[in-house]
Amino acid sequence: MNELPDNRELSDWHKQFALEARSEQPDLATLCLLIGAVADPGLGQAGIDEAQIELDRLAGLLPFRPVGPRSWARALAELLGGQCGFEGAPGDYRRLESSLLPEVLRRRRGLPILLSVVWMEVARRAGAPVYGVALPGHFVVGFGRPGGAPEEQVLADPFDAGRLLSGPDAQLLVAGATGEPLDPAMLRAADPLDIVLRVLNNIRAWATARPERTDVRLWAVELSLLLPAHPAGLRYERAQLLVARGDFLGGAAEMETYAELVEKVEPSTAETIRGRARAARARLN
Repeated sequence: MNELPDNRELSDWHKQFALEARSEQPDLATLCLLIGAVADPGLGQAGIDEAQIELDRLAGLLPFRPVGPRSWARALAELLGGQCGFEGAPGDYRRLESSLLPEVLRRRRGLPILLSVVWMEVARRAGAPVYGVALPGHFVVGFGRPGGAPEEQVLADPFDAGRLLSGPDAQLLVAGATGEPLDPAMLRAADPLDIVLRVLNNIRAWATARPERTDVRLWAVELSLLLPAHPAGLRYERAQLLVARGDFLGGAAEMETYAELVEKVEPSTAETIRGRARAARARLN
């Protein structure tokens, strides 16, 4: 298990998150629920267990075992989007709760990627051939064979209550986000750890827009650093956050560690960062 850059003692939730992320088959629901536990210390193991039970309960509500990807997609849309009311709205982008799985299960509202996690976890428990599809700017769910022919792959949009997406629908989503045409490679199944990193990136973006919430941004960065693969720049972001929160020594040490990482390829950048580390230490005087 990788340690946090300053080798501080990890919380139990951080340890569980790191162990799960490095397991042979990381469990998407568990990782998302552990993010929720870090965000809300009052959730506890009981809250995590309750959320897992709710996902099991929802899977048990499917009235039959559908045949074929389109039947699975329609059955999940009818249950989760129709009967249970899971969907999203523009206002959900302004709420931290929209990125926390326990809250999404409670409120039945969330960002596209968290609603997709609900769809995937319920469908997986019911035996569906399901996976996440990380379209640029809008996460959706796929049923069937990733990247297959139209009859072999069906896409659904949980943010729109599970609306089935035609080929032109998916193309419009991509064009709206990037201005570019749909690349078939975009329809491949998303890796669970990539999904988790995207969830944490959304939380970081939410907190970055709210300078008073450096606490949220910090734990989102720290959890990202515990994933087996993550952008190296997150170490420097964490260093800046520590300094901003008054931990000048911890931030300076983190800057120096990051400087060592980039020195071989960007020596001038490394020297600049070392200068900032010295300035951070000087703030103690």
